[in-house]
Amino acid sequence: MQVKQVKFTQLDREHLARYFRVADTIADLIGPHCEVVIHSFESLEHSVVKIVNGHHTGRKLGSPVTDLGLQMWREFEKTGQVSPKSYFTNAADGSLLKSTTCILAGDNDKPIGMLCINMNLSFPFPEIIKTLMPDCSPNSFVSESFCNNAQDVITKALNAAIAEVDTDASITPKIRNKAIIRRLYDNGMFELKETTAYVAESLQISRQAVYKFLREFKSE
Repeated sequence: MQVKQVKFTQLDREHLARYFRVADTIADLIGPHCEVVIHSFESLEHSVVKIVNGHHTGRKLGSPVTDLGLQMWREFEKTGQVSPKSYFTNAADGSLLKSTTCILAGDNDKPIGMLCINMNLSFPFPEIIKTLMPDCSPNSFVSESFCNNAQDVITKALNAAIAEVDTDASITPKIRNKAIIRRLYDNGMFELKETTAYVAESLQISRQAVYKFLREFKSE
């Protein structure tokens, strides 16, 4: 069974382009020792349509699909296997790569390309680890709540807002509740359905008071 070059529509191109941000996100997370590539099945001879850190394999936009990529596409056509287990391979310069490949689909599960991730393991391991540690990005720490239910997310956000407001000497008791609700609003917490009721109860004010503040914020 031979794979067939896919006849693309403009919608297929738009679907594939949406994966470009995924490639940037993965590369940013793993760091400079990781190459991330998106191939298009529209033109196998020039299949690379997005590449981050391409210096690891020497490729650039417009480079062709690999032989292994063609094999994986063929396997997908035969079995429907979207993403096989990760594997090890070598770049042209002999660098050891740990890689994974995933078939990307458009409408009606039409295969339109591949997402490939290649981690270069030939660098000294301490150098690789250094790029994954916070001392490499001193401003990278942010607060994030990992919870099992929405109420826990709301509780932690409310407690953080209260602590922030109560340590701000410029905020008077008269505007304290409004300031707390403003911080929650700015952080998107009121997108969660339970937030209004929980905040009203915790601050001992009416839901109508919360809604009044929210209307003010939305009208700005």
